[in-house]
Amino acid sequence: MWNWKEVMAAPENCEEGGCQPQPAPPRLGREFLEDATPGTQTMNPPWSKLRSCLPLPTVCHLSSGSQKKAGCPKKLSQIPIRPEPSDPGPAAWGCPRGSVSCREGAADTWLRTQLAPGEVITAQSGAFERDPQESSTTDEELSRAGSPGSRGGSSSTTPDYGEKRLPQALIIGVKKGGTRALLEAIRAHPDVRAVGTEPHFFDRNYEKGLEWYRNVMPKTLEGQITMEKTPSYFVTNEAPRRIHSMAKDTKLIVVVRNPVTRAISDYTQTLSKKPEIPTFEVLAFKNRTLGLIDASWSAIRIGIYALHLENWLQYFPLSQILFVSGERLITDPAGEMAKVQDFLGLKRIVTEKHFYFNKTKGFPCLKKPEDSSAPRCLGKSKGRTHPKIDPDVIHRLRKFYKPFNVMFYQMTGQDFQWEQEESDK
Repeated sequence: MWNWKEVMAAPENCEEGGCQPQPAPPRLGREFLEDATPGTQTMNPPWSKLRSCLPLPTVCHLSSGSQKKAGCPKKLSQIPIRPEPSDPGPAAWGCPRGSVSCREGAADTWLRTQLAPGEVITAQSGAFERDPQESSTTDEELSRAGSPGSRGGSSSTTPDYGEKRLPQALIIGVKKGGTRALLEAIRAHPDVRAVGTEPHFFDRNYEKGLEWYRNVMPKTLEGQITMEKTPSYFVTNEAPRRIHSMAKDTKLIVVVRNPVTRAISDYTQTLSKKPEIPTFEVLAFKNRTLGLIDASWSAIRIGIYALHLENWLQYFPLSQILFVSGERLITDPAGEMAKVQDFLGLKRIVTEKHFYFNKTKGFPCLKKPEDSSAPRCLGKSKGRTHPKIDPDVIHRLRKFYKPFNVMFYQMTGQDFQWEQEESDK
């Protein structure tokens, strides 16, 4: 495992914005991502030049109801911003105004004290600004799902009895990696009950409390596994600690994909909703002449998997995290699902007989259940035609991601062969 603390030397102050070194977990900063030979935007060992000035992702807070950034360097204007959480308790438990870390720590303590048998956690209000590039469940949908007596988001194949439980397994990422395909496939297993929508509890709705989260879940019988998927958890700094606080034995599943094609797919989704946005080539670079990749752009930053994984490994052992190949989920869905079922301790019921390949969409579909008149395929948003990207930009992105991919392979003990995949094209 890479020890970022040993390879990164944080300066006392940084020229841009005068930021201070951040507490653990250590993060790859913008100086590292920029300090490379012009035209390559890549850096190889030795690691003596590593710096940590402006950590990624940088979170700039907003006061409630305000749209004005506070303390955000101008060059970080593209980084998604989220409002400061509303006070979850009386006077924020004595925390200084604006101290998010203090209030979140107090909130965690408060949540734990509410978990005595028979006690109910009061749902807290507090809205978080959405990343405009991510499509997810609306607040109204989650409000209905989380209301007392609601059935939650679940498959219709199991009668409405049992009880609602907190999830034992989570699909935590990555966005545009294949999480929806995995969720639909695992929901075909009779011993799995999963929420169809994305609760976003550990990133946007944490202050609503665990009882709200429990009510979003479907009812399960003894022996069934409750699951949910929210891809943004993987890149949310607070998510590992919060999930560990809920249940330290939670099993985590991460669907990963070649970060270059993932970034293009991410952009394609945004383009379908906002056709007026700049081109991929414009957004990908801070300075195209110098070859400086803009790693603050979320489409690029999400694909630095090693950076995000280091945060999770501070709370969960590698044995509790399963990495699923997004590419193999398309070419060999039964093979990847066998790994998922083994990881969850399930009998291998979802097999090759459950899938057929849809030539039109280019994705495998689940064969229709006996009580259904049609097969279950992914929605229209899947399999979009990607815009044509300048080959030189793709080449620069591959060089940018290569050292991070190598780190990720070493951290996970798995070689996803993304470099081999690119050389074959």
